[in-house]
Parts: sequence; structure tokens; C-alpha cells
Amino acid sequence: MTDANNILALLQRPLEPTFLPKDDGKTVIDLPDEFLTDRYRPIGAELQSRFSSDAEQRIPVRSVAMPDLSFANGIDRRGAFSLFAPKHRDAAAALINLFLQQPDFATLMSVATYCRDRLNPVLFQYSLAVAVQHREDTKDVNIPSIVSLFPDQFVDPAVFPKLREEGAAVQQENRMVIDIPPNYTASDREDEQRMAYFREDIGVNMHHWHWHLVYPGDGPDEVVRKDRRGELFFYMHSQLIARYNADRFCAKLKKVRNLTNYREPIVEGYYPKMIRSSNNRSYPARAANTTLQDVDRVDNGTTVSVNDLERWRDRIHEAIDQGFVLDKSGNRIMLDEQRGIDILGDVVEASSLTPNAQLYGSLHNMGHNVIAYVHDPDYRYLEDYGVMGDVTTAMRDPIFYRWHGMIDGIFRRHKELLTPYTAEQLGNPGVTVNSVGVQLSRPNTPANVLLTYWQRSQVDLAAGLDFGPKGNVFASFTHLQHAPFSFRVEVNNESGAVRKGTLRIWLAPKSDERGTALTFREQRRYFIEMDTSTVTLNPGMNTIVRRSDQSSVTIPYERTFRAIGTKSAPTDKDALAQFRFCGCGWPQHMLVPKGSPEGVQFDLFAMVTDFEQDSVAQELDPNAPCSDAHSFCGLRDKKYPDRRAMGYPFDRRTADTVATLADFVTPNSNMKTATVQVKFNNTVIART
Repeated sequence: MTDANNILALLQRPLEPTFLPKDDGKTVIDLPDEFLTDRYRPIGAELQSRFSSDAEQRIPVRSVAMPDLSFANGIDRRGAFSLFAPKHRDAAAALINLFLQQPDFATLMSVATYCRDRLNPVLFQYSLAVAVQHREDTKDVNIPSIVSLFPDQFVDPAVFPKLREEGAAVQQENRMVIDIPPNYTASDREDEQRMAYFREDIGVNMHHWHWHLVYPGDGPDEVVRKDRRGELFFYMHSQLIARYNADRFCAKLKKVRNLTNYREPIVEGYYPKMIRSSNNRSYPARAANTTLQDVDRVDNGTTVSVNDLERWRDRIHEAIDQGFVLDKSGNRIMLDEQRGIDILGDVVEASSLTPNAQLYGSLHNMGHNVIAYVHDPDYRYLEDYGVMGDVTTAMRDPIFYRWHGMIDGIFRRHKELLTPYTAEQLGNPGVTVNSVGVQLSRPNTPANVLLTYWQRSQVDLAAGLDFGPKGNVFASFTHLQHAPFSFRVEVNNESGAVRKGTLRIWLAPKSDERGTALTFREQRRYFIEMDTSTVTLNPGMNTIVRRSDQSSVTIPYERTFRAIGTKSAPTDKDALAQFRFCGCGWPQHMLVPKGSPEGVQFDLFAMVTDFEQDSVAQELDPNAPCSDAHSFCGLRDKKYPDRRAMGYPFDRRTADTVATLADFVTPNSNMKTATVQVKFNNTVIART
């Protein structure tokens, strides 16, 4: 029986030739001679014998008809690859389709092996990862952490010479961990650098990459067309902006100023200090006060004007105000309460599901391009895109949040036109939430106080160091972390019978960066989802306890930074179930806003709704893997597990009489709030 995990060998050290050993020299892929590239085919026999003598595992690859790879013509193997460039997106869609069409795993392994040394490594890795997740015979294969494969997209390049030196000069058991310095992109003279811990967090950027891996914008219809995909595009990015703004208030910074005027200079500069390992060229910087320009890139065919962006935005605004979009035949598609936000998500992104690309264009994607090429819009200086041109690096740049703040404003325009939720839609007769609070897991700590601090963790980068040393090479990095805690909710079921409910827990800042109290109309936009779970309510009083690591939003550190290799998956059945697929999710260490040394006050909100009105008709296995981060990532091969609108109950406007959160909560017995304080301790604790 073929071991599907063998395909993981193709993902390691992406720029090394396939015939070089993988898995720390223990695994060799046996290639047919015709699979070798022109450079190595004349010396194929010598290479195969030279590099396979110490192998413990050999992966045979059978010869197949060589596929036509002309769809990737013009995409340099050693150049930059961007999912925002139309030519590159089309190539990725074609390659995904090629991999999905293979009749069995052995043929897939052969075709992928042939492609690997002939295509751009990022194009190859992305397309193969998407295909692996969507094929029946490989969907349980663990997709490795991208930071392990392409560390140049996440890590200060100053550490790479140190890593190679340590690996070359020191035996495995004596190697030291190389430290990645925090705050290496700017000094504290730049106010935006206060948010570098958020923007440049490795787990945050990996989440953004993995989400787009699970929800690709182009490709075969069965890969792109997922339940409520457009709505999830809106909601996940909207939550990113809400979380970022909450942390900005903690840092005494004003809320993100949305990039609504495409003609005014961008005051924020960004100098990423990163180098592409494929061609050893740096990611270009953007100087402060740069103005967006029309883009005409002969290198990848990307052509878009600032006027295009303005025209597409205005047409989408008009569609929202009219309450419908037009399809290619001129038919109206209503933007109603049920499907309107989902359709808008497809239009704004724009994915291949957009009903009319000619009319509404590609606002989100092309906006990324206009910003990414602002330093060299016509390829005059032969420069590649900046960090906004790649889903793995875009969130590092302050302009990402201004651009997506504008995108979020478009969705909010639609949401504000919907009628407020009725008492029936918000209520849950017979259910009363008496109290909600949080408690740190350590004993003798005060209630409703959360603690954050710095943590130093390690990641093995050996699999991404092409032509690097054998064995593990670890780098350490510093990131925000919170002390473990639990939510505690007291719920009274007065119906006299056992009932099921959905417990929804949210957190929002009480005030802005100046300490001015937020109105409820403002605060609604800053509520961040902490957890959503199904609960069973016995008659009478129920005490529900949810640990912070059970959040429906997050995945644990071990899955964010999982090991790689053909034999890296656990053999124990239960451990394997937890290990598979589940790389999509917000990093657990970023669940709680940073707070401040003196403490920042937040409103904690709990609500229990009627499960019968929330549930979706489908079979669910409560022990199925990767169901724990469904809020941002949905469920694999299933419908989104909540019938309510994403963001409910804060996604719609309220009546003018509702001026405060208390005004919203008081009429509804199934809601309760509490004040929580988040304190930051400026110490660094090593992960055990």
C-alpha cells in the first residue's frame, strides 16, 4: 500500500534538486533518468549512487508521461511568485487542476516529482499543498508549517549565516539555538513599531497564508466553491482588523485610518529587512509619503490603474446602495440578509466565484498589487513586489490594515443597511445568563484579570535551508503570550427540560487610545470573538467552564509550528487525529490583546442562543480533527457549523435608543457582561 506521507519529501528544502536526500539524509527519492533536469541528466547515475548510500528509506517514483507545463511559461523558477498577480494565479489554478486530475497517489507522486525541479518553488508548494488537502487519497497528510519551508518569508535574514555556520561547524548534540531579535525592522522613533509584535508575528502571518491555502481564490470549482466562502473572507479579515485595533488602543495608538483616498500619499513607510532566498534579492521597501501609481508590469502581465480601483469601488458601493449586483447577463442578484454578504465577499476579493468580474473588477487583489509595486510600477528598475504582494508577508506592513480597513468598510456599508435584529432573533426564552467571568488557571489569582507577557519559543528551520546542514537547526523568537485561563458562565435553564444552546463569548475594548469611552455604535466594530461552543443545559442552574485553549478561534502552538518530514506524523491513532490538516486557525498565543502594565479594561460578553435556531443540518463527529478553529476556518468538507450570520449579534446596527452595551444587553436575559482587565508584564519567559 502506498504511503501518502511520502509526498512530504517533495516539500522539503524547496530549491534543492529532488535527488538530494530528505529527512536529514535518511530519505531518498529514486527518480527515473528522464525526470532529471538538463543540468543533471548527463551525470544521473553518479548522482543517484552518490546521494543514496546512507538512505534508510527509498521512495520509488515510476515513469509517467511528462505533463505539459506551458501554463507556467514566463514564471521564473528563481523569481518571485504572487497569488495576487493574475498570470501567477492562473498558473496555480492550472497546476492544482493537474494534481487533482491524477487517478491515484502513485501517479500524483510521479507527476509532482517531475514538476518540482521545473517550476517556481512557491508555485509548486502552494499548488501541491492545495491539491493534497482536497484529494481523497491525501487529505489526511499533514501539510508542514510554511515557516519551516520558506523561513525567508518570516525570519530576519541576518540569522541565516549564523544558522548555516552552527550547522556546518557543530555536531547536532552541541548546536546552539540562534536568536531572532524582536523589533528589527524599525526603531522606537517610528510609532507604528509599537505594533511590530502583532504585524510581524510568525504565527499571525502563517495563519493568513494557511487560510488562503484552505480557501484559494482560483482553481477548480470543487476547490474554490466552499460553503459561505465569501462571507468567511469578510469575517476573518474583519476580525483581523478588530483585533489589530484593540491592540492599538492598548499601545496608545489611534484606530486604523482606512485607505479610502487612493490619491493621497501613504504616510507610513515600511522597510521589511527580508531577503528572498530564491534569488537573494531583498523585499523592496516603501518610503514614507509614497503615492500610489498605475501599474504596468511586463514581467508578469499585471496591469491596473488607480482609476480602476476607484471605478470598481464605486460600482460596488452603488450595488450595495441599490441592494443587488448584476451578473454577466444583466440579471439582478439580490444582496439580501441571507446571502448578500457571501456574494459581496466573492465580488470584493474577487475570487473565481464573482458573478461579474468585468463590471466589478478585482478590488481587493489588485489593490494589493498597486501597493506592492508602488516602488517600481512599470518594472523600470527590475524590482519584484513588496510584502503586500504575498499572503505570507502582507500582514507585516502597516498599510495592510489600512487597506483591509477600507475593504471592511465596504462590507459594513452593506451590513448597516440591514434591519436591526428583532427581540425574537436576539432572545432565548427560558434561558438566563446570570454571570460571566474569567479566571487564571494558577491558584490564588483575582477574578476577571488576564495576564500577558513575552515568551521565547523555538522553531526548526533546517528543512528550509537549501544546501544547508544535516540535522536540526533551531532559531528562537519572542512573541506575545497569555497566562492560561478559563471562561466561567452561569446559566439558568428555566424551561424544566434539557436544552441545547450555543454559548458565544466576545471581548471588546471599553475606550479608545485616549481613554475616551466608546459608544456602542463604535464598540460594535471592535468586538473580537473569543469562543463559540455548543452547550447542554440541564434544568436549573448550570456552570459552564471553557478553557482558553478550547477556543473555537485558535489552534495551539504545536500545530502552528508542527514538525515536518515523511515520518513526522504520530503513529498513535488519537494523536494522529489531532495532528492532521489542522494548520488553519488563529495562533493561540495571540488570543488575548496585549493590554498594558497598568491594565486595560475590556467588556466581556456572553450570550446563549437556541441551538435549534443555530444548527446546520449535517452529520458531525465531535472528535473529528480540525473542528476546533471553525470560527475562522469552517469545517473541512462540511457546511459552516452555525446558521447565524458571522459576527452575530454585533454585525448589524441597532436602534438609535441603544447607546451603550448595557442598553443592548439589559432587555435580553440570555446575555451578560463583565469588566475584564488585561495586564501586561514586560518579562520574557522561555517555553518549556
